[in-house]
Amino acid sequence: MKLPKIYGFLKKDLDIIESALHESIQVTHPVLRKASMELLEAGGKRIRPVFVLLAGQLRDYDMDNIKKVAVSLELIHMATLVHDDVIDEAELRRGKPTTKSLYGNRVAMYTGDYILARALEEATTIRNANVHRLLSKTLVEVSIGEIEQIKDKFVWDQTLRDYLRRIKRKTALLIASSCKLGAIVSGLDERDTDRLYQYGYNIGMSYQIIDDILDFTSSAKELGKPAGNDLLQGNITLPVLYAMENKEFKQMIEETFINPDYIDIDEKNMKMILSKLKSTDAINMSYKVSDLYLEKALRSLDPLPHSRAKQTLQDIAKYIGKRRS
Repeated sequence: MKLPKIYGFLKKDLDIIESALHESIQVTHPVLRKASMELLEAGGKRIRPVFVLLAGQLRDYDMDNIKKVAVSLELIHMATLVHDDVIDEAELRRGKPTTKSLYGNRVAMYTGDYILARALEEATTIRNANVHRLLSKTLVEVSIGEIEQIKDKFVWDQTLRDYLRRIKRKTALLIASSCKLGAIVSGLDERDTDRLYQYGYNIGMSYQIIDDILDFTSSAKELGKPAGNDLLQGNITLPVLYAMENKEFKQMIEETFINPDYIDIDEKNMKMILSKLKSTDAINMSYKVSDLYLEKALRSLDPLPHSRAKQTLQDIAKYIGKRRS
């Protein structure tokens, strides 16, 4: 079963959010409008709006407020993707040219800024101080995470703690906030709201770890970018951290990336690196860490009363745990 089938009953509400996303990025300037629309139409799982909707269904489901939160969060996510692609000098995302590759760095950065501004404008219509506090705090942490990722590039002596803190800010916090904000605007009590935040945080950690695994185990066609691309960009992910416990692999990496300012790795050498990494226990160990986060996510839902929304949150967690492409 594919992920969208798990939350298929939300299709009507997701269509409303999709329409709202299109409306939110309309602008008279032709370049900004075209670049923003191309990014939106490139697709995506819209998993953050899904979490907002499901959390909202656990209490008073006010579609007007739910929609505002969902649109704001998805726009923030989109803006970070544009900025990420500039920093990483990425030419492809989901198999399609990035905003950066189509329009250059300057236009891409301003497109990301514009989308972020629209996200904040959308959020201002929500009359709940807790929503604004959480959104602001999340944006601060995401920004710190981006700086930390730049600082940590090609730094081979990182720790597990460095990696986990980085993916917390990169991925987990926005998903955690999606769950919590949906709960807040729907009137859940503080205890259940915190449980949903913990669910989202742990799901986000697991999701990013598996993404980092798939960067080595999936094909370029499945990824929409070259296999091992994170490593080529100097991003030290969990499989690499574990693989570097193998002295031969660590030596191979350090010699290959001896000059980060000039990296010229042909396909043959990249295949050798991928093969060596897969010969270690790094992939298996990384999946075990992902599984621990998934177990925590599922446990955080236990006290909530049974409902279709709760069951769907559980099913999404289980799907993520089984993801292999």
